[in-house]
Amino acid sequence: MTEFVLTVDAGITDLRASDHLLQTLAAELALPEGEFGCTHLVRGDRPRVVLSLTLPSQSLLRTAQERLSEQGYEVTGGAPDAVGRAVVYPGVSSLTGTLTVAQVLARSAIDKVTVLGAAGQPAPDVRLVTQDHVRPQWTDGELVLTAMPAVGGVLVPFEVPDPTPCCADH
Repeated sequence: MTEFVLTVDAGITDLRASDHLLQTLAAELALPEGEFGCTHLVRGDRPRVVLSLTLPSQSLLRTAQERLSEQGYEVTGGAPDAVGRAVVYPGVSSLTGTLTVAQVLARSAIDKVTVLGAAGQPAPDVRLVTQDHVRPQWTDGELVLTAMPAVGGVLVPFEVPDPTPCCADH
């Protein structure tokens, strides 16, 4: 199936706010199962986070462009880059609690799991505590979840749901 992609620029600079908006827009547009919604960091004169959505047909793409433009968003065709961070993707809703790496791969569109500082991929039976916040990144055409070791011999996604702001303790 050919996918059609559009980019939405809402002028957001906060990753958490962009996640929320992306999930809201996917629900409002009734984004079909199997499609993707990603965030992309834009650098330069006006650093911000833009969103991309895939749609299964040209007609749905046009409809989404019209609806989002009417809401005041800057909408363009195509993706801003090839390294988006997936927020909405096939299987994301099933990635809750503690799962094995094999379960993560079987239940979702994630192609592989890597571990910071480790060569190769973790064993299929290694447990991943999802924290109900799994944000893989597109890398060389694959959806890759980066994880890190945690207490108890488990893994956790590298990106945590509630990060501590820089310099919070001083």
